[in-house]
Amino acid sequence: MQPRTPLLLCVLLSQVLPLTSAEDLDCTPGFQQKLFHIDQPAQFIEDQAILNLTFNDCKGNNKLHYEVSSPYFKVNHDGSLVALKNISAVGKTLFVHARTPHAEDMAELVIVGGKDIQGSLQVVDSDRPEGSKFRLTGKGVDQEPKGIFRINENTGSVSVTRTLDRETIATYQLFVETTDVNGKTLEGPVPLEVIVIDQNDNRPIFREGPYIGHVMEGSPTGTTVMRMTAFDADDPATDNALLRYNIRQQTPDKPSPNMFYIDPEKGDIVTVVSPALLDRETLENPKYELIIEAQDMAGLDVGLTGTATATIMIDDKNDHPPKFTKKEFQATVEEGAVGVIVNLTVEDKDDPTTGAWRAVYTIINGNPGQSFEIHTNPQTNEGMLSVVKPLDYEISAFHTLLIKVENEDPLVPDVSYGPSSTATVHITVLDVNEGPVFYPDPMMVTRQENISVGSVLLTVNATDPDSLQHQTIRYSVYKDPAGWLNINPINGTVDTMAVLDRESPFVHNSVYAALFLAIDSGNPPATGTGTLLITLEDVNDNAPFIYPTVAEVCDDAKNLSVVILGASDKDLHPNTDPFKFEIHKQAVPDKVWKISKINNTHALVSLVQNLNKANYHLPIMVTDSGKPPMTNVTDLRIQVCSCKNSKVDCNAAGALHFSATLVLLASLFSLACL
Repeated sequence: MQPRTPLLLCVLLSQVLPLTSAEDLDCTPGFQQKLFHIDQPAQFIEDQAILNLTFNDCKGNNKLHYEVSSPYFKVNHDGSLVALKNISAVGKTLFVHARTPHAEDMAELVIVGGKDIQGSLQVVDSDRPEGSKFRLTGKGVDQEPKGIFRINENTGSVSVTRTLDRETIATYQLFVETTDVNGKTLEGPVPLEVIVIDQNDNRPIFREGPYIGHVMEGSPTGTTVMRMTAFDADDPATDNALLRYNIRQQTPDKPSPNMFYIDPEKGDIVTVVSPALLDRETLENPKYELIIEAQDMAGLDVGLTGTATATIMIDDKNDHPPKFTKKEFQATVEEGAVGVIVNLTVEDKDDPTTGAWRAVYTIINGNPGQSFEIHTNPQTNEGMLSVVKPLDYEISAFHTLLIKVENEDPLVPDVSYGPSSTATVHITVLDVNEGPVFYPDPMMVTRQENISVGSVLLTVNATDPDSLQHQTIRYSVYKDPAGWLNINPINGTVDTMAVLDRESPFVHNSVYAALFLAIDSGNPPATGTGTLLITLEDVNDNAPFIYPTVAEVCDDAKNLSVVILGASDKDLHPNTDPFKFEIHKQAVPDKVWKISKINNTHALVSLVQNLNKANYHLPIMVTDSGKPPMTNVTDLRIQVCSCKNSKVDCNAAGALHFSATLVLLASLFSLACL
C-alpha cells in the first residue's frame, strides 16, 4: 500500500496574531498581511478562491510550501486559499503557515460568525474497509507525555485532551493507521505532524541585570552607553517574541527629561543631549536611573511588557584644575622642631573618588637644603607642609616657599593649570634656648692603664648655638661608671681621680665610656651632652693562672701521665703567652713528678714512678711573656687512687705528703711578689 500524504493538524491555543506591515523596510520576510476577516458563508465552495495571500522571503520564494490548519483547505502556488470540497463548518479561525529555506510566517483568517470546533481534526479515508477502525500512536498518545491526543476510532476525529504549551513541546510527530476488528493494521501508519501554534503568553524578561552603564561627562551626542537585551520565551519566528524597547521613566529628569534614547530594536542606550548639558559638576546627581520597557508584538499595544532598571553613571574627567583657597599661607615653627607646620587647602570640582580630584603638591622654590617636605592628606586633599630637617634661627629666621598643586590624572587637553594652582608659604622660625654642643662628639683619647692619679686626659670643648645671647657654659660629669674621672666646671679639663684599669668590668674591648654635661646660663638653662671614649693600652699587671687545680691518677697506672694544665692571662698580647711551666722548688725526696711543655699555653704533668694511694700537693709556677714578666705559683692537688676491679677509691689512705721546706719557700715567694 502506498503511504498517504502527511496530514497537518494545527492546534489553536487562543492565539491572537497582529496585523503588521513592512514599515519603511525595503523587504520584510513573511506575509505582507497577516490578519484577515471574512464572514461565515453558507458554504465554502470547492476550488473557489476565498482570498489571496502574499508571502515573500526576499530571496525569490524558492521551494515555498503552505500548510493550512484545516485539512479541508489548501493554498495554491499563486497564493489563493481554496476549499478542497464543499464545507460549511470549519471553526472560528484558520491559520496558514508559509515556509521556505530562508523564512517562515503565519497568517490568520478570522471567520466572523463561524462555530468553534478548535482542537479537533477529522481524518478522512473514503477507501477504508467497512468495520475498520482508526488508531493513533506516537509521543503525546502512547508515549510520554501520554494521553494528550486521542482519536475517535470510528470517525477519525483527533482531539486534544488538555492545554498545550509550545514552550515545552513545539511539535508532535504522531502516526495514524487503520486496523481491522482484530487490531491488525490494514493501512498506514501515516505521519501526522502536530504543530503547536504559539500564543503570546510569555512576557519579555531582562535576565542579565543589574544593568549599569558609564559615560564620560562631556561626551558627544549619540555616544553609546550600554545595551539592554530582553528575552521572550515565545516563538522567535513570530511577533510574539519580536521586541521593541523604550524608556518609560528617567530619574532625575534634570537638566532634560530626555537625556538618553534607546534604539527600539537593538536596545542600545545613547546620549541625546549636548556635551555641555552632560557636565558632571553641574548635574543634580551624576547617577541616572532609567526604567526600560521591552514589549513584544513589535511594540503594539496588545503586546506584553517587561521592565528593568538601567543605572547610568556620568563619569568624571579632569576638566577642573585644583585651586588654592588663598594665594599666601603663614606658618610658625620653633627652631630645632620637626613635623607638620601648616595645611594648605585647595578646591577641586571633580569627583573626590578619582585621580581627577586627588592633589599632588610640589615645592618648586625656597627649599635648597631640603628642610621641607609636603604630602597630600588622603582624606581632606590638603597639602601637609612639614619640617624634616630642624631649622636654625641663628642661620635664618624666615623662609619663603613657592608651592604648586596638580592632579594625579592629567587635565583634559583644553584645560590648563592657572595662577590659582600655585601659592606662597611664609615661615617664621622662633628662637629657643638650645643646649650647648660638644665638638667633637664623641671625644676620643688613648692612655695606658695604671697612669698616675691626677693625670690630665683632655680639655672638652662645647659651644652655645645661641650665639646672639652671649651665654656662659659650665661642665659636669654625667655618667662615670667606675668613678675614675673629674672635670673642671669652668674650663672643661678632664683628669683622673683613680687608677684606670683595662681589665675592669666597666671597660669593654679596651674602651671606657663616660658622659659629660655642658650647661648654659639661659633661663631656664639648656643642657648638652658629650661622650668621652678612652682607649686603654695594656700593661703587664696581671699574673697568669693555671687550670685545672685538681687531678686524679691510679696507684697502679701504666700510663704515668697525670693531667694536662692550661694557663690564661687577663692581659693582652704580648703580655700573655707563650707561658713557662715549672715545678716550684721540688724537694729531692719528692722528685717523682715532671712537667713537659705541650704548646704555648699547655703543659703535661706526669709521674716518674707509681705512688701509693694518698693526696699530694704539687706547686706549679707559670710565667707570662711580659716585660717584665709576671709569675704565679698555684698548688695542684693530685689524688692517687686505688683502682681495682673497675672501682676507683680516692679516699686518702695515708697522710698528706708535703715538705715543710716547700711550704716555707712558697710563702716567702708569695711575700716577695707583693
